[in-house]
Amino acid sequence: MRATIIHGPSDIRVEDREYPTVLQPTDAVVKVTAACVCGSDLWPYRGVKPTHEPSAIGHEFIGLVESLGDQVSTLAVGDLVIAPFVVSCGKCPQCLNGVTVDCDRLAGWGGTDDAGLPVDDGQGQAVRVPLADSTLVKVPGITEPDDALRASLLTLSDVMATGHHAALKAQAGPGRTVVVVGDGAVGLCGVLAAKRLGAERIIAMSRHADRQAIAREFGATDIVEERGDEGVAKVRELLGGVLADSVLECVGTKESMEQALHCVRPGGALGFVGVPTGGAEIPLRYLFDTNISVGGGMASARSYIPELLADVLAGKINPGRVFDVVMPLEEAPEAYRAMDERRAIKVLLVP
Repeated sequence: MRATIIHGPSDIRVEDREYPTVLQPTDAVVKVTAACVCGSDLWPYRGVKPTHEPSAIGHEFIGLVESLGDQVSTLAVGDLVIAPFVVSCGKCPQCLNGVTVDCDRLAGWGGTDDAGLPVDDGQGQAVRVPLADSTLVKVPGITEPDDALRASLLTLSDVMATGHHAALKAQAGPGRTVVVVGDGAVGLCGVLAAKRLGAERIIAMSRHADRQAIAREFGATDIVEERGDEGVAKVRELLGGVLADSVLECVGTKESMEQALHCVRPGGALGFVGVPTGGAEIPLRYLFDTNISVGGGMASARSYIPELLADVLAGKINPGRVFDVVMPLEEAPEAYRAMDERRAIKVLLVP
């Protein structure tokens, strides 16, 4: 089969790999029907995260079940499934408490499972999925979604679930004012998530007209292009002299965290989901002085997918709008370039 491999900074190739098979009785083999490039994939692409040897890459995909181990009981061949961005067992204390990203048997796409067996990456034609019953989420009654639905289903594997996580941790809801720092796919999904949770006013911080348009479509009431102290001042001006009740940090840099923290009113809440890089940190003294609540981290997509899926299928939300470019898998190198150069918000790859 064909799969995406990163060899080093700015070096993405699509290469031949062995087609996956069932190796464990709890496995499924899934034929990938849609995958994508994530903002976090750009960290190794840019050399911020080192690549020590050629490695499979990609952690977001949906597809059709091709084969099953004999202990898989909740899935059938032909089912359309959504794969969260990590593997989880559903039985350990973390999973039972909804924190599937800290599962005792955690595995990532492109790595190895807890038995030491290789796991395929998501940006390929097929994937062996360990612990299939507890990891995959079946899409009921649908095997061939149209393009719009396919895109929205794919967002549930990561970016929509992550935006939802940020909104929850920031306590977004009725009567609350919200600022979203970051206008990538996660930030835009954060706007949609805040709107879905009933936030009264949503300010998207964005300098790009195409992203601003989607933010408004998703529920943003205001756009702020300023940054730093000027950005904070603009938020305060828009909110009548006060700062926001809730702020979503969806980038992960030192600058984005500082921007987010200083847009929260004393006693407000910050939800952070940007993968930390570039010296990002949280100053404890500032939190102590302002009584700001902070929560976030990796989103437990497997726990969030069922409720978000119901709203996607009911047509209540359409997060797939964050995909502004569709390319064949063979063009994965160009997909990475387009996202790195900000010529695309998020690229959907079709094997």
